[in-house]
Order: sequence, then structure tokens, then C-alpha cells
Amino acid sequence: MSVEHQIGGRPFLLAGARLVACASGALWWPDRALLAVSDLHLGKSERIARRGGPMLPPYETRDTLERLDAEVARLGPRAVVCLGDTFDDPAAAGGLEPMAADWLTRLMAGRRWVWIEGNHDPGPVRLGGTHLAELQAAPLVFRHIARPGSSGEVSGHYHPKASVAGVSRRCFLYDSDRAILPAFGTYTGGLRTTMPVLSDLMRPEARAILTGPGTLEIPMPGRASG
Repeated sequence: MSVEHQIGGRPFLLAGARLVACASGALWWPDRALLAVSDLHLGKSERIARRGGPMLPPYETRDTLERLDAEVARLGPRAVVCLGDTFDDPAAAGGLEPMAADWLTRLMAGRRWVWIEGNHDPGPVRLGGTHLAELQAAPLVFRHIARPGSSGEVSGHYHPKASVAGVSRRCFLYDSDRAILPAFGTYTGGLRTTMPVLSDLMRPEARAILTGPGTLEIPMPGRASG
């Protein structure tokens, strides 16, 4: 059995910390028993309908929570960090259906749970846990949006994706300075790694780890090494 199969993802190093990019799009830090996910965008279908948009099947919250629940059950984290845009807007955070609120409460029980503020959900939520602008956990810092010049930074926000053989897949990006997580939410689009906002942010040696049924690591498309 391969190491990748045993841990359910692809290991990489950031600022000396050994991290695992999981096939689900979650990030696992084994030494701290810390699980990080980004951009769940819970309540997106409700928010679109509320603002007069098309009616979408309202199942994305359940699907996203099922996948998060599976990772929590598999890894047994002592801490979970949600890297912002967990909710699609403040009203979605306050108007979660009871099923979803109870589900999150159960997942939070017995472990540290940190909500990092995002541009979609800048305010505290009423579900418990700790709400922070960013989390310092040396040698790493967890925040929603990457900052140029940072080191040991873990962030989300951009929903990166890359294509292999014509198939687009969500992906992690990492280099010697930072890691950017894919969106974990079911109803989330993506930004191609060839877009300047990402290609300018990452170093030439940056790598992409594609998610899906399994992980695949490639040079980051759009960088000089790709």
C-alpha cells in the first residue's frame, strides 16, 4: 500500500511543516492533528434564490457537510480551521436550516473550531467556536486571502483549478512560501491557475495538487516551470 493511499492524499512541506493535501480538498497537518478547509459557501443556493436568481437544487449544504463529516471521522482532528467564506453571506450564516446547524454543532463538539473571516462572511457566527481574522500556528499562519511577501501562509479564496487531458479539477497550489487551498464547497466555481492573480502570486517552482478520486501533483500551469 502506498504512503499516499494510507494518508489519503499527497504530502508536501511548507516552512518545515509536513502537510497533506487530501483528495477531498481538505488540508491535514498530522503533527498538530489540524484539519483545514476553505470556501464551503454554505447556503449558496438559498442566497441566489433570495436575491432573485435561478432556483437551484438546495442540496449543496448537505453534500458539503457530508464530505466534511467524512474527513473529520477519518482523521479525528483535535482542531478544525475553516479558512473563510464558510457561509455564502452573513444571512446564510444566520439562517442555516436546523439540520445544518445541528450537524455543525455535532462536528464541533470536543475539538477546537476556528472560523477565519472571509470576504463573504466577515462577522462572527452564532454557532460557537472561535472567530479570528487569522490564526497564527507557528511556523504557519492561516488566513483567507494570500498576502504577497508572506511566508508559511495557508489561505483559500481563489478556488484554484487546473486541467489535465481536458478535464478541469480543483487543486491545491504550493511553493516555498504558501499553500492555497481549493474550494471545499459543492456549489463553487474555480479560477484557472493561468490567471495572472494566481500566476503572479506563486513562485516559478510552484506545484499544483489536483483533487478528485485521487490526487495528482504537477507543475503549476501558468508558471515558468509548467
